[in-house]
Amino acid sequence: MRRPAGMARGGAAVTAAGRATRVMRAAVSAFFGGYHCFTSVAALLALPFSAAVLASEAAAPSSATLRGTAARLRSVFAAAGFPPSPFFALLEAKLSQTVFTFAATLPFALTFLLLAKACVAAMLRDRDDGGVAPPRRQQRKLASALPPCGAVVRAYPAVAATHLLNAFLMLSANAAVFSLLLLAFGAADLLGLTSHFWTLALSAAGAIVYSLAIGVATVVCNLAVIVAATEPGCAGHAAVLRACVAIRGRVSTALALALPTNLGMAAAEALFGLRVVAQRRSAGRLAPGVAGEAFSIAYIHAICVVLEIIVSCMFYRSCKRSEADELRELEPEEKGDLQA
Repeated sequence: MRRPAGMARGGAAVTAAGRATRVMRAAVSAFFGGYHCFTSVAALLALPFSAAVLASEAAAPSSATLRGTAARLRSVFAAAGFPPSPFFALLEAKLSQTVFTFAATLPFALTFLLLAKACVAAMLRDRDDGGVAPPRRQQRKLASALPPCGAVVRAYPAVAATHLLNAFLMLSANAAVFSLLLLAFGAADLLGLTSHFWTLALSAAGAIVYSLAIGVATVVCNLAVIVAATEPGCAGHAAVLRACVAIRGRVSTALALALPTNLGMAAAEALFGLRVVAQRRSAGRLAPGVAGEAFSIAYIHAICVVLEIIVSCMFYRSCKRSEADELRELEPEEKGDLQA
């Protein structure tokens, strides 16, 4: 008899928090099992990308490009008819900073970050057929050495194509959410709901919808890159479609898994601004001790980037295991129907 969806082998319901906890524990165990290799990837590949992210965010407040982007977004929001509110002011500031950081770090993302993702995915790739994970001893052996350069180079074109497609998908997701917000505020204006209360309520609802939509789109795009790095011959829209199928019914788990590593990277960025950027602005120069502290914070950020890649790989592996279990559960039932 087939078990209902969401039921574990023991019969107890598996919550999203339980699945996220198991995946996170497997990711942390894999990280410490191949600690020297993963830290080498963080130091050689992820560190330049992390340094570029921290440097771009430090240079953002004094950048004329950022101010120009914010002015353009402000004029677009005003032309679209969005009412002035703290939500749209915050959204304008965050969007302009995101666009500036994306443009400033794009060369590093297309080289160092994608190579790090391909390298980590090659280290954690299942080597057996059928989608079943290898034993723990074999996993430790696979993670105990860096992958061959040929495997990383072969996976890079698919990863790069998927990453570029993800940029257009994120732009489309933002445009779709803005269109929905425009329709909502336009309908409220037609109905006469223009008071401060309704503007605040619609802004709060818009913030929730925007956060969920962008969060889900980000999780799907990150998983699509892992699919492109893991599955041979799968790139671009095929990787995105496979990621959407894998994440079906597991959106809450994926969001819960993305939270810890993103909080770690945000904490590293805040620490960089507090300890490095603030000291440089007050002293007018970067002291040698502060430069060493900046390097340490960038390395912490790189470790969080590698951990995020490992978590995505482990989550995709768990999705493949769940699909394989469902297929095995269907086989006896189908055979019984044929016999009857």
